[in-house]
Amino acid sequence: MSTDDALGTLRRMVEIPSVTGQEAALARYLAGRMTELGYAARIDGAGNAVGEIGACHGPVIMLVGHLDTVPGSPPVRQVGDRLYGRGTVDAKGPLAAMVHAGSRAAAEAGARVVVVGAVEEEGSSRGARHLLRSAPPDALVIGEPSGAGAVAIGYKGLLRVECLVRRPPSHATSPEEKAVEVTVDLVRAVRERLAGNHPAQGPLFERAVPVLVRLEGDLASARAELDCRVPEGFDAPEFLEWLRGLSDGTAVKVLEHVPAVRTGRTDPVVRALSAAIRREGRVPGAKVKLGTSDMNVLAPAWQVPMAAYGPGDSRLDHTETEHIVLGEYLFAVDVLAAALPEISAALAVRPERGRTDRHAADRRAGLADTRGGEAAAR
Repeated sequence: MSTDDALGTLRRMVEIPSVTGQEAALARYLAGRMTELGYAARIDGAGNAVGEIGACHGPVIMLVGHLDTVPGSPPVRQVGDRLYGRGTVDAKGPLAAMVHAGSRAAAEAGARVVVVGAVEEEGSSRGARHLLRSAPPDALVIGEPSGAGAVAIGYKGLLRVECLVRRPPSHATSPEEKAVEVTVDLVRAVRERLAGNHPAQGPLFERAVPVLVRLEGDLASARAELDCRVPEGFDAPEFLEWLRGLSDGTAVKVLEHVPAVRTGRTDPVVRALSAAIRREGRVPGAKVKLGTSDMNVLAPAWQVPMAAYGPGDSRLDHTETEHIVLGEYLFAVDVLAAALPEISAALAVRPERGRTDRHAADRRAGLADTRGGEAAAR
């Protein structure tokens, strides 16, 4: 595989539009490209592009990126060492890096490498949920922008709810409760409760942060949608029971719920990726992310060694200036290719044991919040 091959794959992936729900053209391209690179590739029942390569009888290492992007079409162009376009960072860059790393490392990895370009990660994670119908792999890497020199070891959870408030029609001058006013009070109460349960002095990863993403209504009917980013251990059933009891005539619908997930820096995947970054000449970092990913869907069900890794600055996600530094992309290919044999070797000798306080060391070290929707684990 040449540098030009890897750069060409990324450029073509970015050129193919793939807004959530419209990933078919990119899935076909990626399956074909993986076939050219030596994978046994297919498109599965959910529309995921799946490629398998390497030893049939070794451990299974699954690399899961996503095909879809949010809407928007900033022009695809290269300026110096930067490639601009929707999905360069989130997350076609990480996925393309996985495809080429798997192809390069297949012969020496001693593992079955499975690369998945999943659909609808920006929506319902339909592609990742489809993967749960199959047996879990022995290890998992999620393709998301952690920065080429860092590994993401955790993601906050998400509880997205819709509150519908109805009140009898009345005149604006009537003393009766108005639906839109009740809804505004409800949103304020949610903010106060979550702030009270998760003090603002703590790291962002450990706070519950509600965001009002939609509010519409009038005197008789109003609707609010809340996007709550929640920490580990968040008691969603208790919170929903409280929310439903705030006022009569309020219906609460859960639109999406995934728990926060986190692995530890002693996890075999984290260690292998960190060692590969170090060998490539950088000091590796570890981060926890304030958003969510397909890791939130897969981790609770599979309980295997895992981490998230990929080139790109997550502060550029979904922006009109989204771009990736091509040198960082190629560095990430090198890191992943070097890490795959190490992950395989670690799986071969890994003792079976329970996961007890898997990130106690991280808690002792503490977390420092940084910009761009992530925190550095020091």
